Amino acid sequence: MQNNEFWQLLDKLVSESEIIIDRPKGSPHPKYSDFIYPLDYGYIDNSTAMDGSGIDIWRGSKTEESIDAIICVVDITKRDSEIKILIGCTKEEQAQVYQIHNETESMKGILIYKESNQ
Repeated sequence: MQNNEFWQLLDKLVSESEIIIDRPKGSPHPKYSDFIYPLDYGYIDNSTAMDGSGIDIWRGSKTEESIDAIICVVDITKRDSEIKILIGCTKEEQAQVYQIHNETESMKGILIYKESNQ
């Protein structure tokens, strides 16, 4: 079941905010140097997520920077849960993000597609 009002608010949040890419595609993770970011990764400036920093985003290669999906993640090691917004991601990039958040036993995620992007 889709909640259009949820997606409208998320669209509004993203469109009225600056996206900061602090981990560009190809860069190593700051704590786990063997992990290389396959897509641009960053956050929405002046927003707050569960971990106290900005709401995370994955930005793909599509020229149109619209929201495609969100991934809801539970991390038992950090004992938290949060969403990450996928912006301008192809189906292959969405699959990459899903795989990244489901590779370990301590972290699992579910991908929720925006209805217009299924």
